[in-house]
Amino acid sequence: MKWSHALVDYQNYLKIERGLSKNSIENYSLDVQKLTLFLEAHQIETSPLKVTSETIQDFIYTTAKSINARSQARLISGLKSFFNYLVFEDYRADNPMELIEAPKIGRKLPDTLALEEIDEIIASIDLSTPEGERNRTMLETLYSCGLRVSELVNLKISDLFFDEGFIKVTGKGDKQRFVPIAPATIKYINIYITEIRVHVPTQKGFEDFVFLNRRGKNLTRAMIFTVIKRATEVAGIKKNISPHTFRHSFATHLLQRGADLRAIQQMLGHESITTTEVYMHLNRNDLAATIQTHHPRKDF
Repeated sequence: MKWSHALVDYQNYLKIERGLSKNSIENYSLDVQKLTLFLEAHQIETSPLKVTSETIQDFIYTTAKSINARSQARLISGLKSFFNYLVFEDYRADNPMELIEAPKIGRKLPDTLALEEIDEIIASIDLSTPEGERNRTMLETLYSCGLRVSELVNLKISDLFFDEGFIKVTGKGDKQRFVPIAPATIKYINIYITEIRVHVPTQKGFEDFVFLNRRGKNLTRAMIFTVIKRATEVAGIKKNISPHTFRHSFATHLLQRGADLRAIQQMLGHESITTTEVYMHLNRNDLAATIQTHHPRKDF
């Protein structure tokens, strides 16, 4: 079996059997492609069915010199998944990754924005241009609904149920959920659709996407990153901000104001409550305030 054939089969498995998104499949595939490039560069002729643990260990050791521990752990996890698939399909009798340990890493919590900082970032956007109005609406929606960036760029007009106060979101693995949307965000989206988007020459196949670029197609994730980076710089905020920071801030602010953890889990689209708990880090002041407010013996 050639590496290219094994990779195609693996991609089909990830899509059909595991229901992973296109982005997740690309990330898993990239892990395998890095290994094949290493084999080619070192003129090692071996197949997915015969590659040894020692060869992969050499690859991991060489790669580890140029990536951090978290990226190394991600690479090892991706390769383990690939070879587990080969074992599952009876292509191999063993997984050569079994004895390869990933580096120990702690939980990495992204920066959280204060509400005032979110207001400053959004206020820094130049609203004198159609793109500015669009960008303001996108960031309001990103924070108001706690969306992933992929969910934002793929949001459809047919997913907007404003009369009911919800939007339908398609998340990882094409799983759908309904997320509440604030009246202020509904107002911004309606203004954008009726006053800005209506003047964009929409290309065929993109008529239903909410947010469009100048050419009438839906935006890319990279474009959202760029919009946020520029707005953050203009606002003078010195934090490592990404679209996910808005999602993390959404969840953290809800929890700090007393929202139920399971309700937040549903809005974020997490299958496991454990995943939500990772997002829901509270600083020590929050924990101390909780004791002072709610513990029955707080006055003793």
